[in-house]
Amino acid sequence: MKKSVVLLVVALALCACTGNKKQAEAATTSFELEQLLAVADQNVDATVTVVGYVTHTCMHSGKKCFIVGESQNVSLQVMAAGEIETFSADLVGSKLAITGTLKQQHVSEESINELETSVKALENEEGMAEECATELSNISDMRQWMKDHGKDYYVMYYMNGEKYDILD
Repeated sequence: MKKSVVLLVVALALCACTGNKKQAEAATTSFELEQLLAVADQNVDATVTVVGYVTHTCMHSGKKCFIVGESQNVSLQVMAAGEIETFSADLVGSKLAITGTLKQQHVSEESINELETSVKALENEEGMAEECATELSNISDMRQWMKDHGKDYYVMYYMNGEKYDILD
């Protein structure tokens, strides 16, 4: 009888460990970048995996990279954390699956106004017209989002990346 009880306890413990592992794995949801950004507000502070293509890594510290989705119309900044010490410049062009915590930052209307003023000051400098036009378009998009959502701030999402896998 005691042997049966011990075997039952061991079996239950093994099942509990296996169940917890499966629950932990299920807790991380995987998204293509466009899918994630469509539901980002529901996943702030959640651990997620996002798939995207690296377009830029920080040359100075390697502590951040930017990824785009299949459409290349949206991007996400990923900060190195956890197992990721730095993002190598060799990753540019690579398709990654990055697991980490999704975060958000609110950019105030005042900050957007200051940005616009500084961009307009550079607008007439040689070689800056195209870059300034892009920035002014981004500012216009931010203002439209604020109007559409009835907010006096713009929400920017980023990720604290804990680990990544190269997919291609």
